[in-house]
Amino acid sequence: MSARKQLVVNADDFGFTPDVNQGIVDAHRHGILTATTLMANGAAFDDALRLAKDTPTLDIGAHLVLISGESLLTGRPYPLSVPQLVAALAKREIRPYEELRAQVRRIFDSGIRPTHFDTHKHTHLAPPVLDAVARLAGEFEVPWVRRPFDFPLSAMRGAVPRLKRLTSDALGLMRRRFHRVLTRYGCRTTDHFAGFQITGRFRAAELVELLGILPEGSTELMCHPGHCGPALRAARTRLKESREHELQALVAPQVRAALARHGIQLVNYSGLSRT
Repeated sequence: MSARKQLVVNADDFGFTPDVNQGIVDAHRHGILTATTLMANGAAFDDALRLAKDTPTLDIGAHLVLISGESLLTGRPYPLSVPQLVAALAKREIRPYEELRAQVRRIFDSGIRPTHFDTHKHTHLAPPVLDAVARLAGEFEVPWVRRPFDFPLSAMRGAVPRLKRLTSDALGLMRRRFHRVLTRYGCRTTDHFAGFQITGRFRAAELVELLGILPEGSTELMCHPGHCGPALRAARTRLKESREHELQALVAPQVRAALARHGIQLVNYSGLSRT
């Protein structure tokens, strides 16, 4: 019988920079991180492949990118923000299926069979991107796709900025169509999700608090651990020092103790596929 509470701790941005890559692997080897998603167009893609080969217990998915970085098809840069991407999609300047298929193909060709999909900046909330992601999941037989809708974090409201809460609530309005599309293509999601509202804002104390209110069923916790070295400091991202804080939280003894105290089973997407 499976545990009543199962938790996938999934790190975005594998392949972004070497120091982020190493932080993700350290969070897995020494902490509670169970999975990550690989950026096929990341500057440190080859470094991530090397680390993945040396870390076979790390469950790897695809972190599909249409914001920042360059297209694998054309070599042209992607838009730098969600509004710019939405405008490009409306003008049909970006074909999400073709762009993302090239990324998935590169990951498969590298020898990795991804177990799950998510997207950089949650762009699969946009209907044309969601359609492409779900279609690719069906085509490549990747069973799991992230549901980027936080479960209620009312007990943590002090740690979540009001604007972030309102944005999360607004994203929830897309939930019905989102699940309808995934169902059409036979995709699965965890029962719950957490991480959007606390991205870049949690340390060990907040993570312990989150584990205390984890609902029954399966939950994905999105995180962004990393070492804040020279490559990350030079990269275009707002998440820099916060990645060190998340890494420290993921390896903290009190977090591991909270898992045991609340009867939470750590799993990855491969494990969920068997339940």
